[in-house]
Amino acid sequence: MPHLELVALVVRDYDAAIRFFIDVLQFELVEDTPSLTNDGRPKRWVVVRPPGGETGILLARADGDEQARMVGRQFAGRVGMFLGVDDFESAYRRMVSAGVQFVSQPRDESYGRVAVFLDLEGNRWDLLGPDPRR
Repeated sequence: MPHLELVALVVRDYDAAIRFFIDVLQFELVEDTPSLTNDGRPKRWVVVRPPGGETGILLARADGDEQARMVGRQFAGRVGMFLGVDDFESAYRRMVSAGVQFVSQPRDESYGRVAVFLDLEGNRWDLLGPDPRR
């Protein structure tokens, strides 16, 4: 059965990205393996994933000027990733304490509680929790 295995996110630095996803978002480091680019230069294959999740994020270090210009702009200023949590208030407080920049205040929508935050590169994410009115 088909499923979405990975989504690539272009980052400036592997280690800073790993720290953000592991320490701040509490993802798991699934893989960090030395690899080579198509033309033989060293790179790493770095995958993080939320605990219990099936789809991972491939943290892909920008390779060249064009990719470097896209870091933090992969979704053209829109929210491009959606992080679902069971306990919105705890996750929100923990992330604020860790220095995550939220660009909207938490609000209730028909699909749940939501606030927009920026990852370490400036990409927009929704933090999504259950609708507290239900």
